[in-house]
Amino acid sequence: MRRVALKIAYIGTGFHGYQRQPNYRTVEGELLKVFKETHIIEDTWDAHYSVAGRTDKGVHSTGNVISFITDEDIHINQLNGLLPDDIKIIGEARVPYGFKVRFPLTRTYTYIQPIDPFKEDKLDINKIRQAMQYFIGKHNFRNFSKRNEKNPNREIKNIEVEIKDNILIFTITGQSFLWNMVRKMVTSLLLVGYGELEVDTINKLLQPIELRQYIRLRPAPANGLILSDMEYKNIKFKDSQYAKDKLIEVLKKEYIKHDQEKKADIKLIELLEKQE
Repeated sequence: MRRVALKIAYIGTGFHGYQRQPNYRTVEGELLKVFKETHIIEDTWDAHYSVAGRTDKGVHSTGNVISFITDEDIHINQLNGLLPDDIKIIGEARVPYGFKVRFPLTRTYTYIQPIDPFKEDKLDINKIRQAMQYFIGKHNFRNFSKRNEKNPNREIKNIEVEIKDNILIFTITGQSFLWNMVRKMVTSLLLVGYGELEVDTINKLLQPIELRQYIRLRPAPANGLILSDMEYKNIKFKDSQYAKDKLIEVLKKEYIKHDQEKKADIKLIELLEKQE
């Protein structure tokens, strides 16, 4: 018997989240079905099966990690051949028997937000970068999660934003995150960038006791969020480029389909605006 860790990538669009749920298609459900078929895991309890991140419905991943004990050999290409096209095992590592997958040194999330074509002249990326600095360090993130969160204190180690192909790309790294925390952080930064919140409002939101009120921030859409990486002490994954390439093929097909839909929507708007 040995403990292994597997790095999992998936396109979250077609899943009702990661965690198993009766009558819903989930990432975990598909993985465990294949593991049981191949006798890699007979029983999740006996295998000490665990996952680093239970992503919500619609959230994607290029770096979620699962771990379990097995006496079977792991053949990534064979398993990927049995998995659906929108899930792939992209890395494997042998880990110590006492390895705790739920406690990485850091987690990194990426959030992809197309710039609003109808408000792009109002976007101020410099204000977003100024506001982002308030998030660095340890803070009370009560206003960025549930109102009754028992322990709202978290530490953000790094946060960056870049613009590429008219898309805002946020990269946020911390040890752990609250439910909806990243998506609400993105919402607040977008409001700052489009001039709907002042830069120093972020600082006020991080001081809920002094603010004396709970501010409702709507989380940014789940389909822009990617759990992109997990870092563990002294653990290095052997990645499968073949598995990554197979998932890239699927993503390219999805991109072409949705790009066509987006361009059709823009044209419809143009045609309607031209009508008298």
